[in-house]
Amino acid sequence: MHFLITGGAGFIGSHLAEHLLTEGHQVTVIDDLSTGRWENIAHLRGHPRFRFAIDTILNEIVLDRLASECDAIFHLAAAVGVDLIVRRPTYTIETNVAGTEAVLRVAARYRVPVLITSTSEVYGKGARVPFSEDDDVVLGPTCRSRWSYAASKMVDEFLGLAYHRERGLPVVIARLFNTVGPRQTGRYGMVVPRFVGQALRGEPITVYGDGQQSRCFCDVADVVRALAGLMGHPEAAGRVFNVGSTDEVTIEELARRVKRITESRSPIVYVPYDEAYAPGFEDMRRRVPDISRIQALLGWQPTIPLDETLVRVRDWLARESEGYESFSSFPSWVKRTQGVCHWPGLRRA
Repeated sequence: MHFLITGGAGFIGSHLAEHLLTEGHQVTVIDDLSTGRWENIAHLRGHPRFRFAIDTILNEIVLDRLASECDAIFHLAAAVGVDLIVRRPTYTIETNVAGTEAVLRVAARYRVPVLITSTSEVYGKGARVPFSEDDDVVLGPTCRSRWSYAASKMVDEFLGLAYHRERGLPVVIARLFNTVGPRQTGRYGMVVPRFVGQALRGEPITVYGDGQQSRCFCDVADVVRALAGLMGHPEAAGRVFNVGSTDEVTIEELARRVKRITESRSPIVYVPYDEAYAPGFEDMRRRVPDISRIQALLGWQPTIPLDETLVRVRDWLARESEGYESFSSFPSWVKRTQGVCHWPGLRRA
């Protein structure tokens, strides 16, 4: 099959591209590199079944052409990371909602199935643990931009499911819980690469809040298996699926594990949320998925333990710089062709 991955130069998208290529499929990536990195897919450039476009999914002419040529779309392009969400709520809302609407519109035009990656953030301040896909949702007030991401991703889900019900478009929703692994950077507040990077540099490991908030971290290799399985299953369309680990760990314990795995002498320092993000910042105390639905459909479950993932992140960060600091770090040929799709016939309108 020929798959289009929006946001395919991002952390998860690049791993998904590799997985699909390994399975023998053809892959096209579109990414504007706003949060994705060219380095994530540079090694795929010469692959005979891989091609890419450096552009935004809001470029309707380019997106239309790509959708018309593919068999299915993995929609991963989105604003990501708590830090980015708090600092740029307008960008977050517009990117997520307008981007998903654009993808669904062209997908419906060509009857192309779509998998939309959503987030555990949609569960908001829900107290029922583990979170089930049909649970009620409680969000914080609109005056706190922290909840704009959750609300925008909920709108994405509503749009996708509405296209399925009203237009018969095959759409599946995957709610991801704290995906981690190599290529994830700490630029936008992701906790694992931030901790590992601090430990490797000998800097204080900064735990926000009291460190007793807990999360379930799932290796990206397990996640892309789930995404590929959901896309390929005829009974997944029109449904929502949690995708994540059920192995719960506090952020304080995560910091200790990072110290041990990196053999770092970095102290663990606690930073109030008001200082880390913004006054009045609210966080979810626990975030644990109920994955019985995807287990029943695919037999899927995570296989890679957290410590193994932390070792993989450690080894990757030890080899790589922490993301792009400026546009000047792009390969020279990307600078010359910024905004151009790299095969004949496609250019920015």
